[in-house]
Amino acid sequence: MSRRDIFTDVAAILHPLPQPTEAAEEDYDGFLEWRRQAAEEQRDTAESLRLSWEEGDQDPLLGALSSARRAKEEAEQQIRELLAYGREFVQPRPYTLGDLAAAAGMSISGVRTAYGHRDVAQVADATGAKPRQWRAPDPDDSEATA
Repeated sequence: MSRRDIFTDVAAILHPLPQPTEAAEEDYDGFLEWRRQAAEEQRDTAESLRLSWEEGDQDPLLGALSSARRAKEEAEQQIRELLAYGREFVQPRPYTLGDLAAAAGMSISGVRTAYGHRDVAQVADATGAKPRQWRAPDPDDSEATA
């Protein structure tokens, strides 16, 4: 029985090879190029993980998990900011909670509570746009006045 290699296994999880589909059959050359690129990404990632391990920097699986967690946190922040933009900046009417919920894979009440004043401020900083009048009190303001 051959021993599994954690470096190539983690790389295969991070960069899975595309599987044939009907669309791939229609553009076979494009599909082969896509597979070639994914295989190259797997090799490069496996080598990078191996080097990092050998230099004592990072366990390949734990490092990949940490990176995935950071990417998830960044995606969640982007979602909060996009929701804030859709509700607080789009004029003359904001996007509906239902439309945003469907696009974000959330419930309407989840969208309503997904973002806060900090997210709105970050969108304003990033875009230079001014948010509409917001009725919800800023929790930081109530702490400052208490």
